[in-house]
Formats: sequence, structure tokens, C-alpha cells
Amino acid sequence: MDSPLPILKVKYIKVDFYGYNLNAILFGTTKPCSAGCLYSENSHAALPAPGEEMPDIRYLALGDSYTVGESVPENERWPNQLAGLLQADDVSTEVTIIARTGWTTDELWKGIQATEINPPYHLVSLLIGVNNQYRGLDIDEYREEFIFLLNKAIEYAGGDAKRVIVLSIPDWGVTPFAMSRDSRKIATEINLFNSVNREETEKAGVRYVDVTPSSREAVTDGALIAADGLHPSGKMYAEWAKLAHPEVLKILRP
Repeated sequence: MDSPLPILKVKYIKVDFYGYNLNAILFGTTKPCSAGCLYSENSHAALPAPGEEMPDIRYLALGDSYTVGESVPENERWPNQLAGLLQADDVSTEVTIIARTGWTTDELWKGIQATEINPPYHLVSLLIGVNNQYRGLDIDEYREEFIFLLNKAIEYAGGDAKRVIVLSIPDWGVTPFAMSRDSRKIATEINLFNSVNREETEKAGVRYVDVTPSSREAVTDGALIAADGLHPSGKMYAEWAKLAHPEVLKILRP
């Protein structure tokens, strides 16, 4: 088991990374908000009123190998690329990632419990479930655990569902790793898991970003797959960041 990576300071973001690279197969009481802010538990989580200058925002990204960016450089992870897009909008972003290759829903919760975090955050993202599908775990159990994690994500966003985004599960069945497997079966199962997370996301009033169609473009564009033949490349993560970017701007600049 590798040791946790240290905090990495980049030009436009600070990344607090709490995951490990395991080389797995897959991967309170809220006080009233002060004048001008949209939500508050701690003053550093407040966004400005319209017309005021945007402060640095704090972003918590929760997930598995797709969030930690297995097999790509740190700056090519999709949360980091999203931060880069926000920087172009004059929004400086401090990114905290809690993710590990191979994690299922229940393992993500264990990882969160083992990590010191400091909510509330201006933005929280959640992308989880591919390893539940890969291991053949029960979809009803996935629904229950996904709902729990979604509620925790909302809690970490100061109780504001509008500050959370959920990304769909990409389709790994189009990768070279899956060449000897039944890609149609994988796609069907991925669609089923995504129908669950999308339904529960919409019920909770959370924004949903569908990255699955873009992941399936890898069937004709090998540049979308990393050198390991399984995980997305920086090019694909850039597409995910572009898809998430307008939704995040709606959160930060309503």
C-alpha cells in the first residue's frame, strides 16, 4: 500500500489529497447566515452577494479512481481541470479530494470517516458506483448507500443541495481492458446504476452531470483512454470538466 500523497500546491489551486493508489483493478447546528451570504456555518464558506467580488472557493470532490485520476498526472484529474476552468473565470479554487482507486459506496464512506475535513464547502461533487457494478453488488444496496452519501455531500455543502453536483458513472465497457468481456452487458448495468443515482439526485434537488455518453466516445477515440487501457485520459477528464463547468458557474454565480 502506498503512503498518502502530500498536499500539492499548484499555481491556481491547492489540492488536499487523501486517496491512495492501490493499483486496484478499477478503480450540527447551522447558525443564521450573515448579511449578503447564501449560506453559512463558518464565514469562510459564504459566497458574496450579487456584484461583490468572488472569494476563493473551497471544493470537496468525493469518489473513486475517476475522481483521483488513476493513471493521469495530478493536474489532469477532472476536479483539477475544473478548477483551471474556474480560474479562467477569476475564481480561485482550493480543491480537496477524498477518493481511492477501487472504492465502492461503503468504502468511500469509510474513507470519509478516516479523513479530517472542514465543512462547509462552497462546492461538493460526488461520483461513485462503478466498483459496485464491477463487483456485482446489489443495486438496491447501492441505492441506499448512494442516498446516504448524497445526503452527506449536501451536509458538507452547508446543507444546501444546490451546492452539490453528481456525475454519472462512465462506461468502462468500451475500454481495451474490457475487450474480452460483454460490453453490452456492462453498458446495460452501467445504465441501470445511473438510473438509480440520477433518480435520487433529482429527488434531492441536486445538479446532475451526465458524463457517460462522452465516456462511450472512447470506442472510436483511443486518446480518451489512459495508458493503462482502462481509466480515462486527461483528454476525457477535460471533457468532464467542461460538462461540469456551466453547472458549477450556476452555483457560484446564480
